[in-house]
Amino acid sequence: QYSSIAIDSYGYKHISYRQFGFFGGDLIYATDKSGSWVLTVVDSGGSVGEYTSISVDSNDAVHISYYDATNTNLKYATCSSSCSSASSWSKVTIESSSGDVGEYTSISVDSNDAVHISYYDASNTNLKYATCSSSCSSASSWTKVTVDPSSGDVGKYGSITIDSNDALHISY
Repeated sequence: QYSSIAIDSYGYKHISYRQFGFFGGDLIYATDKSGSWVLTVVDSGGSVGEYTSISVDSNDAVHISYYDATNTNLKYATCSSSCSSASSWSKVTIESSSGDVGEYTSISVDSNDAVHISYYDASNTNLKYATCSSSCSSASSWTKVTVDPSSGDVGKYGSITIDSNDALHISY
């Protein structure tokens, strides 16, 4: 479920998806970087990995945004080396609140390798955005803003991209 694909500078494919199980789901990462497909559990326990989105930066490091449905939080995982075991991934909860935040994630990396994520805040029914330019390993290193605080229900099914001038564009 919720698959997303990115291709690195060598043409290798990187895929993130949620593997549904009887007691929830796990965030899975798949790559053909070794010449054959290798699958790795990035995050597990409860129901994680929903609305996953993947991107690769200029150094071929992998970045994944996803929704932790068990805790109703926006999460982020990154790996810059082999990425073949759960311990090789750095994971952080970007936003956790008393409400439900982090659905419909979309991730993109700009030319300076800053990470940008759009997502939906279900508790407030708003489109939100988070960014981090370096050392994204703690929630405090992320800047989070509400993009569209309109009185309606906005922000579902968003997609983010960055143009050649590093300007952000979000559709929703």
